[in-house]
Amino acid sequence: MEFTTGGRLEVRITSSDVGKRVSVRSLTNARERLGRFTDTVGVLTSWTDGVLTVTRKDGTHVRIEEAAMVAGKVVPPTPARRRGIPAASVRELVTTAARGWPCLESEQLGGWTLRASGGFTARANSVLPLGDPGVELDAALERVARWYGARGLDARVQVTAEDDAPLARELDERGWTAERHALVRVGALAPLADREPDARVELAREPGEAWLTLYNRAGGAPSDTARKVLTGGPSVWFATVPGQPENTGPAAIGRCVVDGRWAGFAAVEVAPERRREGLAVAVMAELSRRALDEGASAAYLQVETGNAAARALYDRLGFADHHTYFYLRAPRD
Repeated sequence: MEFTTGGRLEVRITSSDVGKRVSVRSLTNARERLGRFTDTVGVLTSWTDGVLTVTRKDGTHVRIEEAAMVAGKVVPPTPARRRGIPAASVRELVTTAARGWPCLESEQLGGWTLRASGGFTARANSVLPLGDPGVELDAALERVARWYGARGLDARVQVTAEDDAPLARELDERGWTAERHALVRVGALAPLADREPDARVELAREPGEAWLTLYNRAGGAPSDTARKVLTGGPSVWFATVPGQPENTGPAAIGRCVVDGRWAGFAAVEVAPERRREGLAVAVMAELSRRALDEGASAAYLQVETGNAAARALYDRLGFADHHTYFYLRAPRD
């Protein structure tokens, strides 16, 4: 790995390179005489308070103190897979999706993460059970009920049909109600971008008021709460196709979060009067192009099991089913 110019190590990255793929050489145990060099390659996802965060291809995050960095440069993205369905475990996609749609408040209960965001979306207001809660199940559920009750929220647990069947069965026996069934689908990213650039699609780091007017889940929560969840994640992009004339709402929107090799799509919506114009595909293509630039190669998205139209669209774009998930809601008094 070559960092030198004229035989010298150089740092050639700055905070303005956040979102780009970089290679960083740092000195571990920099305060000790026997420190050693470590090379980290991935997307520079943040640079704040003297600490860089680099997200590797496998989704792991490496924190590097600025003072420990001895060399760094922007590097070209890795070649994306051109075809085929990306391989991934259910656990990998569940944790990636959680990072891409982060909650505003959380608390650990053993291997469970209790998440709350003022009621904005079930994902950001439910328990993510990635291990044992560390206590008996009934005690864990009592703790969950108190935690969500204190926030005026229903207690929910997000489960996958593939990995969480025993837990789902236990909750069902205790009267918890299954709801909001969805499919996680995956596909290669590069084919999505293999279309002519579409100048109608505008990309930005913030959703904007116009974007939120078309997003059908934003109306039920305070706008600041929605914005904080929507803009959370390693590297988030928002796509908008402005309406015609300009004083109308947007014709189409979409959101994409880049996290290592994964690009997660959400909120792809088209105004009813502008459907069947290819706008959803145009939005995904432009977001895909940006994600490829940041080093991603695989895509994922969620779709409700009953949304036949969306599933048909994603079939045409090369997506395949990966796993299913749903929520179990605690009994109401």
